[in-house]
Amino acid sequence: MDPHRGDESANHPAPTIWPVGFAVGIACIFVGLILGTAVLVVGAVVTAIFGFLWVRDVTSGLRAAPTPAEPAAPPIPAHLPEAGEDEVIRYPRSKFLEAVTLGLGGVIGGVVTVPVLGFTVLPPFIKQGHPDIDVGALDDFPENKFVITTFLLDPKQGEVSRRTAYIRNNGLLDGKPSFTILSNRCVHLGCPVQVNGLPLENQKKTETRNGLEVDRIPTAAAAGFGCPCHGGQYDQEGNRIAGPPVRALDRYDFMIDNGRLLLRKTYSVAKVDGEGADARIHKYPLAGPGQHIDGPEAWLYPLQPPR
Repeated sequence: MDPHRGDESANHPAPTIWPVGFAVGIACIFVGLILGTAVLVVGAVVTAIFGFLWVRDVTSGLRAAPTPAEPAAPPIPAHLPEAGEDEVIRYPRSKFLEAVTLGLGGVIGGVVTVPVLGFTVLPPFIKQGHPDIDVGALDDFPENKFVITTFLLDPKQGEVSRRTAYIRNNGLLDGKPSFTILSNRCVHLGCPVQVNGLPLENQKKTETRNGLEVDRIPTAAAAGFGCPCHGGQYDQEGNRIAGPPVRALDRYDFMIDNGRLLLRKTYSVAKVDGEGADARIHKYPLAGPGQHIDGPEAWLYPLQPPR
């Protein structure tokens, strides 16, 4: 009687923790897309390590040296063909089926997962930003007074792309024009911040250049800015002075071209030291409302796509 009859343990892989570690790494990658870069990197490293160990374990039978022939088995019945003396089974059927199953599972997983990830993750990282916005000549912005400037980022999108910036001409800095250009998006929850001052509506000017309409309304005086939604208050440099906002107002980069003021990308500001042309701005990549951008708190907020 064959003691190994019915014992198929040799044809099955031994229990292993590598698939579990691989799954944990994949989960960390997805969590990292929400929490931040550090978790994403850890997930990628864990996935790579456990994936390598898993593949190495699965293919160990293919890389192992042939084992010495076992003692002769009981005589084979006459009606079955006898194996040749030099015939060796090099690739067991169980290994083949295991490899095929893993391969098909990987292909099916890729077919299902890649399109979903592509449509959910890629859009925020492509076709972002806007062209430089011409908001007027330098003479349209009197020194040391804010001008409420409204414009469309993309005329093709219509009113949904309308933005408002508070622009103050700070005079010259090292012989070059200096401007403070604040976004009106409250950094608490994104409500429109208003000027704490009197807009001179009767001096409103509208200008259209290259299909882009820009409205400019001077202010008599601006004692900072306030959010009507939840009471956030900012000083003239955009620093948070009261209420729930977690940082200073966002700002626009700018450039001067042939005597015209052009607005460029928006960036976030932790705080501003000093005033006007002498202000020292603690600048960061653009973040969403309610997000800390400096200090330990910033580690708790999601990775931001380029904008």
